[in-house]
Amino acid sequence: MTRVRHNDWGALRPPAIGTWQPALTVSVVIPAYNCASALARTVAALSGQTYPAALTEVIVADDGSDPPVDLPGVRVVRVRDGWGRGAARETGRLAATGDVIHWLDADMVLAPDHLEAHMRWHHLIDHAVVIGDTRFVDELGEEGAPTEYTRKTLESTRMLKDAGWSAYLLHTGASTSVRADLLDRTGGVDARLNMAEDTELGYRLAQAGAVFIPDADARAWHVGPSTVMRREKDVHRHNWSFLGDLVPDLRWLRNHPRRRWLVPYVRVVVGATGYERTRAGVDSALAGTVTDAAVAIVGPWEKLTDERRDSLDDPLLDLRLIHNLYQHEPRVTFVSGMPSAFPAPFLLTLPSGWVLGADTLSGLIGLAERDRLGLVCVALAESEAGVVSARLERTAAFSRAALFHGGTDDLVDEMFGSVWVSGAEYGFMPDADAEPLSGDAAKWRAVAGRRQDELKKLKAEIARLSVEVDRLSAEPDPEPEEHTGPLSALIKHLRSTG
Repeated sequence: MTRVRHNDWGALRPPAIGTWQPALTVSVVIPAYNCASALARTVAALSGQTYPAALTEVIVADDGSDPPVDLPGVRVVRVRDGWGRGAARETGRLAATGDVIHWLDADMVLAPDHLEAHMRWHHLIDHAVVIGDTRFVDELGEEGAPTEYTRKTLESTRMLKDAGWSAYLLHTGASTSVRADLLDRTGGVDARLNMAEDTELGYRLAQAGAVFIPDADARAWHVGPSTVMRREKDVHRHNWSFLGDLVPDLRWLRNHPRRRWLVPYVRVVVGATGYERTRAGVDSALAGTVTDAAVAIVGPWEKLTDERRDSLDDPLLDLRLIHNLYQHEPRVTFVSGMPSAFPAPFLLTLPSGWVLGADTLSGLIGLAERDRLGLVCVALAESEAGVVSARLERTAAFSRAALFHGGTDDLVDEMFGSVWVSGAEYGFMPDADAEPLSGDAAKWRAVAGRRQDELKKLKAEIARLSVEVDRLSAEPDPEPEEHTGPLSALIKHLRSTG
């Protein structure tokens, strides 16, 4: 199986349409709600596909239509748990039996070779997400055009080959396809979402290692404008209220300095190796400038019981104290083994006895983003036992590397790149050398507050002086001897410059 670097799918060589022998089955899943005429037209176009009918099933997920959907030649499943597009897509996915899930909106008309164009990519690699060429038309028979956003994105990224981590932003439910097992590993569709469920799913597919491929030969036509085209501001207002919680990559939705978010941007892993040492590492991660960081503490938590014990001489005292300290902290979880960061985009492993500086996470992530790296290894110390190091891993890179045989780090380096850096350069330090978080950090926050107050006062003074200048400028020219100070000179200068 070909290894794709970043999202540069140009290394793949799909067969020409009509020249190959399909083997995979496909389930076309169509969510539907009160759209009988459009749905009938969409299903009719599916009946003439060049992809073998014996390998194709069509599933309509009826989201409570009145009257209920009843079409020959398709499987109709009713949405019983919840409502909306997310619930309908997930209901259809769970009912599907195909190797590939092909999402399709109910107001789409496909070219006869549309499914075949999609499916040839899935026969090449098992982690492709194929995006059809959707054109918007008022009437069938028109050539139509993609949305302006899609056109600009494809042109500026060489058809997503240079899109890097943001390729998932073109993932829509109108006409995309993905292997069923990859979809299952991501957790399927979020059934709670009635809008933007396709964007959120695209983000999780990216974290699972997917390669996003827009296929210009997978032609389809959307009859009439989309909801986004008709009500863009309303759609954004609605979707942005929850996408900030679910998609950490959308950094501009997380500009509040103290909010807590459902999916962290980076998960920091710290071993439970003693109360004071563990506390130093955990607290340093929680106190950094990346405020949407979370911490997983690894330890044998199953050993902690409620049986009577000697409170001060408990053999598990340190483990218990760590649990006591963080059991109500929402950004801390307790795990028994090395956790996955999914769906968070980054995982940092912090060795015992080391702490992070305020900007350590920000600096490491900035390096990984700038150089599009899958792994940043941080050298902290060296001894006869070897090198003590921390690691920043990109979830998408390690998820894709896991699809292949070989050394994971080597595969990540090949497909995404990796680098070694010095810990001192990025603010790592031994816990014994770290300043208390309540010391300098609190002092500088107080200094920043005072500077903000001073800035407000200076702005008010500038506003007052501006009003005074305007007032004096409107008065008749004074005699030279009456106004010889700096304010008079300022007024003359303003007049001379217009």
